[in-house]
Amino acid sequence: MPVINFKYSDLCTLLGREVSQETLVDRIPMIGADMHETEAGCDDMSVEFFPDRPDLYSVEGLARGMRAFLDIETGMKTYDVGEADIDVYIDESVKSVRPYFLCAAVLDVDIDDQFLKSIMEMQEKLHITIGRKRSKLAIGIHDMDKVNGPFTYRLAEPRSVRFVPLAKTEEMDMEEILTRHEKGVDYAHLLKGYDRYPVITDADGQVLSFPPIINGALTTVTVGRHNLFIDVTGNDRKAVKGALDIVCTALAERGGRIMAVRMHEDDRQFASPDLTPGTMDISASECDRFLGLELGPEGIVECLGRMGMDAVADGDTVHVTYPCVRLDIMHKVDIFEDVATGYGFDRFGGEYSLQQTTGGFEPVTSFSDNIRDIMIGYGFMEVNTLTLSSEREEFELSRLPRMDDVKVLNPITEDHTCLRSYLMPSLIRILKHNKHRDLPQRIFEVGYVVRDQKTVPRLCIMATASRTPFTEIKSITEGVLRELGCKVALAPCAYETFIDGRGAEILMDGRSIGFFGEMNPQVVVDYEITHPIMFAEIDLEGIIAGHKGTLF
Repeated sequence: MPVINFKYSDLCTLLGREVSQETLVDRIPMIGADMHETEAGCDDMSVEFFPDRPDLYSVEGLARGMRAFLDIETGMKTYDVGEADIDVYIDESVKSVRPYFLCAAVLDVDIDDQFLKSIMEMQEKLHITIGRKRSKLAIGIHDMDKVNGPFTYRLAEPRSVRFVPLAKTEEMDMEEILTRHEKGVDYAHLLKGYDRYPVITDADGQVLSFPPIINGALTTVTVGRHNLFIDVTGNDRKAVKGALDIVCTALAERGGRIMAVRMHEDDRQFASPDLTPGTMDISASECDRFLGLELGPEGIVECLGRMGMDAVADGDTVHVTYPCVRLDIMHKVDIFEDVATGYGFDRFGGEYSLQQTTGGFEPVTSFSDNIRDIMIGYGFMEVNTLTLSSEREEFELSRLPRMDDVKVLNPITEDHTCLRSYLMPSLIRILKHNKHRDLPQRIFEVGYVVRDQKTVPRLCIMATASRTPFTEIKSITEGVLRELGCKVALAPCAYETFIDGRGAEILMDGRSIGFFGEMNPQVVVDYEITHPIMFAEIDLEGIIAGHKGTLF
């Protein structure tokens, strides 16, 4: 989780009053943080914040949050946004690389060493967290007094643009930066496969930034009074806007004046930043039931004010207005959580029941344990695999029927793009990584897949050996089902996963609850396995439903 470091004296200055260090150490964790060890009387403090609150990744954001939480200045903090005579043009070419680009100007910012360090730390924390190590967004903060508008965001040939990158004195082109500059080497993979790279230039062709790699040395921010230009590029517009809003408001906490610039994209023009707050209506009675409290509408309004929000009660409805920097607010439950935080987690609780109780297993857990005992008795080894998979392995390589799978919106790797619909691809990955081991290999898993947006328990049995006859997997499958007391029928299975004529479907009360057979050699080769494979996959939910509760 992100850790921010700051001075106690600096935090008190931003709070607008002196609050004892003991009070801060006691109260800061109550808004969702973990205090690192802070010595009494020492000016240095360190706080580790939960990942859902990027607006707190700086001492400026922390001060804003604590002013409301400590009842110094409750309600939503608003910022005036002026209009700067600055034009920014977005060339259509960038849409194929990093399509989203938003900017702002913040004027008359007094920067000292402590503030400069805070800016750099906040920028880096946002890069790592919501920026996904710059793959999702990258932020540039520039001394605007050293360049001239209008500014242009475009693609350029790697060798056609030369400038001095940040922390260097030698001029380089963009290709050289990717191979010789430390940041270029670290982030070159983000531009791999592109023949042109993004660049932000001013009216004179001077380079402000080569996103998402490095800023130009020309616009380096130093100590003193400056007018700043902020740019954020990325692949997710909501994240790009959120990062820009967080940076601008943090600078405004230091006395800077936020100014909107004119963005020109395609045939439209719009102002940036847009600090319009979000709104949401909640039911006070529903919130109270959810939290187990009896706050009522007015009590909820008070709690939300302590969380830096504006709220108005209208009967049972509470109209909530929350800051644009609160990227974590997506659902009414997020508002309920803020009500609980504003109320105080230290105030929750009550009398403990002295009634003695005993715990027990859920029926499905007991059933799964019985299956494990059966499979171990058959000589199979249990494995546990990830619920995340990829569409390629789930459907293309396996040749199993395609399901309406649940996709991951922002996958970190191409191997984890969806939630699995079958267990088979997960188990075959185990065999793939152990093909140097002795044969036979016999494994099984009792795990969950996702079907129709709900988790479903399944059993997968898999074995690889020099020979894997259909009769063997048929005997094992029928034996397991017999041990479970299931009466089933078999029918031919036409899945391309199996050798033609060596696959069977398992029917229970006329419903399909699974399949088994010898794997098609082409599927085996596609998974990079060198020996024959037999497997079975059974829907345990179907068995449980078929037994109508008599299993337990």
